Amino acid sequence: MIWIYRIVFFPLLLSLLPYYLWRMWRRGGYRKGLLHRFGWIQDVPLKQEACRRIWFQAVSVGEVLALGPLMKRLTECAGIDILLTTTTSTGYTLARKLYASDRKVTIAVFPLDFWLFRWWAWNRVQPDLTVLMEGELWPEHIHQARQRRVPLILINGRISDRSFERFLRFKSLSRRLLKRMTLVLTASEQDQERLLALGAAPEKTHCVGNLKFDVSIDTALDEQAVKALRQQLGFYGMEGKEPLVILAASTWPGEEAMMLNAFECTLASGIDCRLLIVPRHAERSKEIQSLLRAQSRPWHLRSRSKVVSSPVMIHLADTTGELKRLTQAAHVAFIGKSMPPHEGGQTPIEAAARGVPLFYGPSMGNFRRICKSLEKAKIAEEVTTTEALTAKLIEYLKNPKRCHTISIAARQWFRYNQGATERTLTFLKKWL
Repeated sequence: MIWIYRIVFFPLLLSLLPYYLWRMWRRGGYRKGLLHRFGWIQDVPLKQEACRRIWFQAVSVGEVLALGPLMKRLTECAGIDILLTTTTSTGYTLARKLYASDRKVTIAVFPLDFWLFRWWAWNRVQPDLTVLMEGELWPEHIHQARQRRVPLILINGRISDRSFERFLRFKSLSRRLLKRMTLVLTASEQDQERLLALGAAPEKTHCVGNLKFDVSIDTALDEQAVKALRQQLGFYGMEGKEPLVILAASTWPGEEAMMLNAFECTLASGIDCRLLIVPRHAERSKEIQSLLRAQSRPWHLRSRSKVVSSPVMIHLADTTGELKRLTQAAHVAFIGKSMPPHEGGQTPIEAAARGVPLFYGPSMGNFRRICKSLEKAKIAEEVTTTEALTAKLIEYLKNPKRCHTISIAARQWFRYNQGATERTLTFLKKWL
């Protein structure tokens, strides 16, 4: 089976190369760690005999943040060093920023799953344990672990609706891959059921909860600090009053235009509000700036200056790793990648942790169970159109008591769901 994959992979990679080159040029940032993608990971120090090395693979920003508490606990242990690889350039940038001063952690880009690239990477890294996150099932990577008899663990295992349907079409392949896992730790009972249906071994599959509930949340700002943050963003209210802030969190193409329309309609209803846009990919800044130039409201670009010298109505935060802090400036939030044609959604957990009432579109398949839980607790609502979103923004912003009640409930919901890090760590220690 692995030889069929190897034969098919390279021609497929060549056929997709023009698309990826265009994507790299359009979004930028892919020059960083480029050689890593071909397995040339020379940044990793030579392994010390007395040291146990763990290779973590986290796709992007969300996974890097989710790993934070677990990485902290492991780096406190003597005789352990870590290689953390990411797939995206934004994830790589954030990881390097977070672990710049930690000598126990090396950051690299995850190599392409071609046998030669993997072989080079594995020969250099020589891990004692390798850990994949969520739905990462790379056949060559899994084969190298099995061939070298290195334990391979899937943590925070999640299968979205779309991925589940895709894996079902190739159930024999998914069964082969999952059977080779040493351990599968899932984020929810639904994910556990799906992975078992795809062929994961029942005795090796355990539900431990979602690591993203244990993400280190920045120290909560007090009332005066939140007010200062809004002023730093350039958000000053009319007649000295505090303006209401709408957060567009982790947005994807098309959603910024929707938010601008909803924002204009909310202003027209008589609500003194401001719009804070934090796109999922900071590299899309130029694209979003074009939208802002086409409208008449004053706006500011965060990458130019983090402190705004004059009042603005819109702030575009085209930076990486600041969403958690900026969320504290918001009164309500819309979660991106949730409106068609996008699928999957971005995590609503961080905003809920900060007690912010939430809205999102119908395409939140990656967080279906979490969204149902949020909706049951009356913390979040699904909207399907710009008009529906606008109506909800107006309804909530005109009812501050309701928002305050939701804020308290959201923080309680977040605290109730924590603990996955400790449960995951208990399992990992058995293989170290």
